[in-house]
Amino acid sequence: MQEILESKEKLSAQTKRDYYEVLGVQRSCTEQELKSAYRKLAMQFHPDRNPGDSVAEEKFKEASEAYSVLADSSKRERYDRFGHAGVNGGGMGSGGFEEVIFQDFGDLFGDLFGGMFGGAGGARRRSRAQRGDDLRVELKLEFEEAAFGVEKEVKFRRHEACDSCHGNGSQPGKSPTTCTTCGGQGQVRMQRSFLSIAQTCPTCRGAGTVISDPCKTCRGEGYQLREKVLAVTVPEGVEDGTQIRHSGLGQPGVNGGPAGDLYVVLDVKEHSFFEREGKDLYCVVPVSFPQASLGAEIKIPTLYGDHVLKVPEGTQSGTSLRVKGKGVPILRGHGKGDLIVEIRVQTPSKLNKRQRELMQEMGTLTSIENKPQRKSLFTKVKDIFG
Repeated sequence: MQEILESKEKLSAQTKRDYYEVLGVQRSCTEQELKSAYRKLAMQFHPDRNPGDSVAEEKFKEASEAYSVLADSSKRERYDRFGHAGVNGGGMGSGGFEEVIFQDFGDLFGDLFGGMFGGAGGARRRSRAQRGDDLRVELKLEFEEAAFGVEKEVKFRRHEACDSCHGNGSQPGKSPTTCTTCGGQGQVRMQRSFLSIAQTCPTCRGAGTVISDPCKTCRGEGYQLREKVLAVTVPEGVEDGTQIRHSGLGQPGVNGGPAGDLYVVLDVKEHSFFEREGKDLYCVVPVSFPQASLGAEIKIPTLYGDHVLKVPEGTQSGTSLRVKGKGVPILRGHGKGDLIVEIRVQTPSKLNKRQRELMQEMGTLTSIENKPQRKSLFTKVKDIFG
């Protein structure tokens, strides 16, 4: 009888494929290369991804057996020296294979299969600290407030630990109890095919504890939604859509994880006549025909008060004049942008008798050829980019 068993083992060892060939790696491969190769095959042939496919299931078993041997340094050494005969005790059905594979499944796959492999990896995922969610709140600003900076208050709502139960969800003086369904593990195991699979406990939903006597203030949630007021310092030079981050003022973390952040998003109101592009301001100023022809000094508004602008003689409609330092302060920098004034020459729509006479007289003294002008290619390109 013993001879028959030994004969079967030898035959099985002879028919098995080389473990390195199964995983598609070189014999000199590193532990990480080995793990990556197995992970790729396991994802491809896993029974849950190939339901009813017996070929895929066999390939999954073959890859898993190969990895269970080569992932163990002592077994790998014996396999390298003696082949399959050196690790006959570590194959499928021996217990050693399943022990190695399921111990490492949590690290290999993470949340890929929803934590169904459980084991130590599942427990770590359940208790792992998680960062809280970020919050966003909008702050409306006047155009000048964004330019020169301002301090304002914003109101927002965030979850905080309940004052009555201090965050544990139970009535004062009581604590959550260990879940009897999973024994505090947060997971329950079930047998699927040849795999022992762990799933999230349906009773405690993975927490490992249940609240039998919930807090009346927060109804067992452990937290309350509260309105908070925050003083926000808006620096000069901000633009519409700018976000100001306040660390740790978002939603609280889970299992001791850090709180999220609060982002204050600035909504800047448009100005009645200024338009902004970066640090510069733009506006359109109308002038009369005589002012454009003869030149003039006109008073224009700026963010810093009135400014006297000199309009050169013979200024054409559409000409832009630059006023240095009358733009927006540079955010977290030095200096200010400029104010660019576009001159628009206005043609009077109604003339009195004297105005008409003067215009007619000027018309006889002014000679302009009313012919279409053809712009050269260079001039057109200059207009587009200048």
